[in-house]
Amino acid sequence: MSRRIVITSGKGGVGKTTITANLGMAIAKCGLGVVLVDADIGLNNLDVVMELESRVVYDLGDVLNARCRLRQALIRDFRCDDLYLLPSSKICMDRITPMQFKTVVSELATTFDFVLVDSPAGIDAGFHRAVLACREALIVTTSHISAVRDANTVLGLISAYDVSPVNVVVNRHRSDMVAKGFMMSSNEIAQLLKAPLIAELPEDDDISVNGIFENVIRSKTSKAYKNFALSLTNTNLVQDDKNLFNLLVKWFRRG
Repeated sequence: MSRRIVITSGKGGVGKTTITANLGMAIAKCGLGVVLVDADIGLNNLDVVMELESRVVYDLGDVLNARCRLRQALIRDFRCDDLYLLPSSKICMDRITPMQFKTVVSELATTFDFVLVDSPAGIDAGFHRAVLACREALIVTTSHISAVRDANTVLGLISAYDVSPVNVVVNRHRSDMVAKGFMMSSNEIAQLLKAPLIAELPEDDDISVNGIFENVIRSKTSKAYKNFALSLTNTNLVQDDKNLFNLLVKWFRRG
């Protein structure tokens, strides 16, 4: 069964879009089919983070206006055959209804193992549109009290939807600051939010500057993203494409 997961936050600037791109890449490295959907209509930048902006021909708006088929709007990542992007529409956001967006996400779920929806920051109509289309949620926060407070607000809003599980991702964690008592630990944040902690991603200048997964492979964030993907997929992440797991997945898909 396909997984439809919204990646959201209450506060902007916590690294939600970068996490969407890197997590998508990490899951795709398992040999699972992943599509990333940019739900930040009008202010989209997931294509930029993934370095795919020059390859955008059609977008979500073109699909909904019947200017192209959904498959035509998908962009395959040049680093990984199992990772795709559906670019956001640049049209006015109020022209895309929640049900239209949900229909697109549901159609993608018939083809891909994972549909990761990058929700816009905040709690306006774009947030509700993204959450309505998904069955699971990842709440991204940092240790800053304003980010934690906004994450708590988002958790309250999501409780009104049929979304489960809802897990917390703590980004830009610094163990040295935690040890000195200058920063809350990830477990403390999860306890405050009363939600399970699924991933702790360390502060990393490489990913802050470069963003994409290929630049993170050699950084300290690499293991954190691999473990993050492992916790979602319940499979072993093996980089060698010839491993047995990937061969079986690809064989069944061809069948």
